Amino acid sequence: MSLSPSFSLKSELSLEVDEKSLQQWVVAFCIIRFDLEQGQLIEECYPPDCLDQNEELEISFNSFPDSVSQHHNRSSIHDCIFFFRIKRHKSPQTSSVASSEIIETDNKVYSEKPVGANMQKSKNNINYNSRFLYGFVFNRQRHDERLKRGGEQKSVVILSYSPYTSVFRPLLQIMGPLYFDIGSKALNYIAAYVSKWPTPVPGQQMELPIGNASLKVSLPPSHCLPSDNGLFEDSASSLAPLLPTHLSVPQGLFHDSDLFGAFRGLLLQLWRLWELLLVGEPILIIAPTPPQCCEAVSGLVSLVAPLHFSVDFRPYFTIHDPEFAQLNSLPEGSSFPPMIIGVTNLFFLKALRNMPHIISVGSPASNTSRSPFSSKSPVAGTPGQQQNISLRKLTPANFLNAVKLRRDGPLCLMTEHKEAVWTNYAAVTKPDTSILNRLIDAGMSPRVEESMSVVNNDILRRHFLELTTNFLAPFGPYFRPNTPSEASSPFANPPPLPTFSAEEFLGSLSARGPGKFLLKRMKSNWMDLYRRFLKGHNFLPWFRRKRAVAEQEQYKLWRQARIKTNIHQLIGKMSELETVDSFNAIERHLQGEMQYGKGNEDTEEVCKKLKKDLQTVFNVLPEDMQQLLMMNPERASLLQQTHEYSAPHHILHISDDVLSSTLPR
Repeated sequence: MSLSPSFSLKSELSLEVDEKSLQQWVVAFCIIRFDLEQGQLIEECYPPDCLDQNEELEISFNSFPDSVSQHHNRSSIHDCIFFFRIKRHKSPQTSSVASSEIIETDNKVYSEKPVGANMQKSKNNINYNSRFLYGFVFNRQRHDERLKRGGEQKSVVILSYSPYTSVFRPLLQIMGPLYFDIGSKALNYIAAYVSKWPTPVPGQQMELPIGNASLKVSLPPSHCLPSDNGLFEDSASSLAPLLPTHLSVPQGLFHDSDLFGAFRGLLLQLWRLWELLLVGEPILIIAPTPPQCCEAVSGLVSLVAPLHFSVDFRPYFTIHDPEFAQLNSLPEGSSFPPMIIGVTNLFFLKALRNMPHIISVGSPASNTSRSPFSSKSPVAGTPGQQQNISLRKLTPANFLNAVKLRRDGPLCLMTEHKEAVWTNYAAVTKPDTSILNRLIDAGMSPRVEESMSVVNNDILRRHFLELTTNFLAPFGPYFRPNTPSEASSPFANPPPLPTFSAEEFLGSLSARGPGKFLLKRMKSNWMDLYRRFLKGHNFLPWFRRKRAVAEQEQYKLWRQARIKTNIHQLIGKMSELETVDSFNAIERHLQGEMQYGKGNEDTEEVCKKLKKDLQTVFNVLPEDMQQLLMMNPERASLLQQTHEYSAPHHILHISDDVLSSTLPR
């Protein structure tokens, strides 16, 4: 991000807002006030009337720090930025129009009904039917002894269907203070600028003007964004599970999160947490403040890139969320749904005491100082198998602290906040101490610490990206598109992708091994992690999406081959039966292009090519076969159009006798 030193609005800006363009980025801008008598109230919303009553209520509750979790701060003004994620009350109408239909039978996954028509969609087609709504909050607490309860609270909120933290955090850093400076006019100003932004391009760097400032941001790639209509814009490069050469390009959601800062006290636990995320286990994260809470949740989600993370996650979760009542009423012994929940209210420690994995992160606002991670050992508690973590050595004091944490459990956070992990999960992956030793200790200087966090985040993110990529590599053959061979006809249907059987996959993997990279970093029971992954909540959605993308890529390859094929050379080697099959195939592809190809730039040229090929094949057929084919009125009409469009008459052509005897009168 790049901001000018002093932000100011351009006087020549037109305040006209293109709401359709605005929706590409933002659903609404809201101003929410905390009223002592009525609670949270939405004072202003732009565009107006875009939220229903239930959404307004839920957004209002999530837009303020939880009072139970806040430490007293005597400063006159306290600002913080965080974000939340809520389910929409109006469930979108999702359509199953992926490029193939994925069928599951007896632990097998195979493709059915390859449909090229779904590829006839224009790029950058923004989908407004997301199941979730993201709220990015700039909260200001103003302390004034002359006011009731000694102060007031207001929040500036940006609502979006897209998890673009790299865009909306810096935008809030401008919009929040601007609102408290000039009032509600700030909403119109910001909306006017945003509506003039170009269409979002996933996976690309974009420069977004805002006043005299410019936000230089990188958007997450399309393969990690949800697609509710079943159509994917994932690039072909995302098919091959290879480590990217340029990490400046984001590889997953929340690539801008401060992973190192959020888990500085729990660095050796990151490999255990990576496994929990991979298999889709429910996790409760508790932090002193909403910003720390959001940073931890987003950091965890970013840990499994480039895997498409399908488990529900809530960066900031409150007791007012409708799903809290469901979680709180789960019968004793019931399994928690797969979720990552970030909270600040200590009440959740009692309400969700049966959550299998609990993590406490961050430091209280009243004590922001941190000891260097290399000299003070971070503590992590594990009820089943607890150990104290130190990057250098295990001391008696560390051991005693670990025993105390194990005995007290997460409820010890009610009296004193500590960074710890409580879980019975036995990890397969060993912490890579060579990675930890590369991390830079910034000391106590906040400015230096922030810059060093950037370096440390790159080190950690590259390692876990490589770890996840190597873990997913054995699935690569199931996503490899088939290309037309020289001996085959590109007009035929391409062969289906290999059928996936969990049992066969595990047997084959056990025989050949996961590769040197993983063998060095995992214990001998590494197969257990693959078994858990196959049964977890991330595998099937990820596999379905990768298969759909592979078939879309395969369709493109075969379509391109049809365009380049010399039809005269092709049919010269065919028997009469093969020629008839080619005629039917070309006709089918032509009808598909004419019906669904309007969104493609080259559709007209492709149709011309297919019409010429159709006429060429028809003309080499025997006359009795021509008459038989022409008995279909729709086909006869299509061939008549092709005949009228055709090249000069000395080239092969449709017999006039055939046309006159078969066309409807």
